[in-house]
Amino acid sequence: MSDIFSGLESMGLVGLSSVNIYEEEKTEEKTDNSSVIIPEIKETDYIFDKKVKCPMCDKEFLTKTVKTGKAKSMGADSDLRPKYANFDPIKYDAIACPHCGYASLSRFYGPLSSVQIKLIKEQVAAKFSKLPETGEIYSYDDALGRYKLALLNSIVKKSKVSERAYTCLKTAWLYRGKRENMKGDTDTANALKADCLNKEKEMLLNAFEGFVVSREKENFPICGMDEYTFDYLLADLAARLQKYDMAVNFASNVILSRTAPSRIKEKARDLRDSIKNKVNK
Repeated sequence: MSDIFSGLESMGLVGLSSVNIYEEEKTEEKTDNSSVIIPEIKETDYIFDKKVKCPMCDKEFLTKTVKTGKAKSMGADSDLRPKYANFDPIKYDAIACPHCGYASLSRFYGPLSSVQIKLIKEQVAAKFSKLPETGEIYSYDDALGRYKLALLNSIVKKSKVSERAYTCLKTAWLYRGKRENMKGDTDTANALKADCLNKEKEMLLNAFEGFVVSREKENFPICGMDEYTFDYLLADLAARLQKYDMAVNFASNVILSRTAPSRIKEKARDLRDSIKNKVNK
């Protein structure tokens, strides 16, 4: 092979006569991954402290917020409750001012009218002392306290019925998340799980009743939902509450619509069929 690289001398490449095209390459040693430490994903990796200004008292404060695009979606429950890997971002959706006690879900956190400010000052701020201390993350109980404060404020400021209903819905989702994350199979643990389930159902009922009123009195979109998604949600909530006739009616609204997306139609069909199977057993 002494001549195979002849001519390269003009390029300054000399001494190539001993180069073997198929020279055996050294085998790289495999890395022993058994000793590699994979960093543990913590809930704190998904959240950060965001500065916000209270529309009630004009004071600034920090609230824990989920980092955009950080959470990995794991689908959703039939009532549209989103689920994510490793943590529950629903815990961080209620923004509560530690100075005056005004709170709402992030979707509704914005300017208040002078009448609303007066009502909140008189009925919330005048009685409010402080928010309970929390750690680096919100526990479900921390979150529930903030959601209840948000619901109270929505009632006091005479918000749209849909805001109150949506707050009830997400509170129900919190109770579900708390129950699903409870450990143990003791009598005490089971009693706590049963209590969470009862409170979830109560909040689902409140959400359903409010959404029914909203559908009659408000224009779409309602809480970010178009008419078809809204009717599907009503159908699912009705089914969970064993109001099967209403559930089938709302599901049929979606199924018979000429403009509803095929995806939501399919969900409504599945829901209607599961209801019929339950009723006919």
